[in-house]
Amino acid sequence: MVAGLLLARAGIDTTVLEKHSDFLRDFRGDTIHPSTQLLLDELGLADRFRQIPSSRVESVRVPAAEGGDVAVADFARLRHPYPFIAIAPQWDFLDLLAEAGRQEPRFHLRMRSEVTDVIRRGGRIAGVRFVDRQTGESEELEATVTIAADGRGSVLRDLAGIPMREFGVPFDVLWFRIPAQGRDGSPVDVGRGLLPRGSAGRLFILIPRGDYVQAAMLIPKGRYPALRAAGVAAFRADVARAVPELTAAVGRLEFSDVHVLDVRLNRARRWWSRGLLCIGDAAHAMSPVGGVGVNLAVQDGVAAAAILAGPLRDGRMSDRVLAAVQRRRAWPAAVTQAAQRLVHRGIGGAFRRGWTPRPPRPIVMLLRRMPALTALPARLVGIGVRPEHAPDFARR
Repeated sequence: MVAGLLLARAGIDTTVLEKHSDFLRDFRGDTIHPSTQLLLDELGLADRFRQIPSSRVESVRVPAAEGGDVAVADFARLRHPYPFIAIAPQWDFLDLLAEAGRQEPRFHLRMRSEVTDVIRRGGRIAGVRFVDRQTGESEELEATVTIAADGRGSVLRDLAGIPMREFGVPFDVLWFRIPAQGRDGSPVDVGRGLLPRGSAGRLFILIPRGDYVQAAMLIPKGRYPALRAAGVAAFRADVARAVPELTAAVGRLEFSDVHVLDVRLNRARRWWSRGLLCIGDAAHAMSPVGGVGVNLAVQDGVAAAAILAGPLRDGRMSDRVLAAVQRRRAWPAAVTQAAQRLVHRGIGGAFRRGWTPRPPRPIVMLLRRMPALTALPARLVGIGVRPEHAPDFARR
């Protein structure tokens, strides 16, 4: 959506295909990082984004072994116009981009359009075949460049025969909502900090969302069937021990409320084939650690549009142009994934030993004595390794 909007603003005729009739899917990446908010400002969309109901995460805090908790990332310390992570429904974010796109005469969004194959001509991919899910009719759409932004299970990437390098992940994630209510139904303030919690070898990430908490329960890879077999009462007890202030609301949880995320971490060795470019999760599936997947995908979209616009407009598209997008975006993805893999190692060790990960006491003491250090991880998470800015042709 970002790449399509920017290319349309560059005067490039662009069509975005979406197989569903709307964007309403829960438990997608809802984190809008400072760098993405600044991009929206550069695109003239910040005021409209502020109209979307959202909450803020201003810090990441972890429990300390000696009691209490300690901030490990403080976004308020960033020297940035948007020193916080906004938590907003992804469907609202996508609707905002779609509405901005409709104002561009060269932007076309086709819903209910499911890609089924690629068009090959002269040894290159020259567009796609897709099914209109409303009429059931098959259609063809020819293109100078096809951008695969269809997620970690990318159909286009597989059709192009682009291989992936897989990295092992020791956990899966159970996503669910907990109403922020006490025993008497009164609101419970869970703050504005993202707070990891642990109990009895379980690890939870709690994201405040106003009147509810979006909860992530990390479990060893492939263990969901065993957890479910233990029964909903045991599941509720695990959650209640981690968030005792929400025990009453936890008592109403059912397994039907739980979305299971099979966590994967991978990266394409080559992001492109002749006539096709992969970006976002299609090029590099990210772990939920840090919630950076949306941010990386948006930055990929900006870089792709900035690099492709001129060659598309001038009729000089080539493999070298597609490779230039990978050269710009591959190392930020690799560095971010390397950091995630370090965190994965700690989580895996915690599962094997049955303890809750906590920062070493010297680290806790250092962060409490020198809280300015929390700006560095905040910058890595909130802004990223290589933030992208809107090219001049797309600014409003």
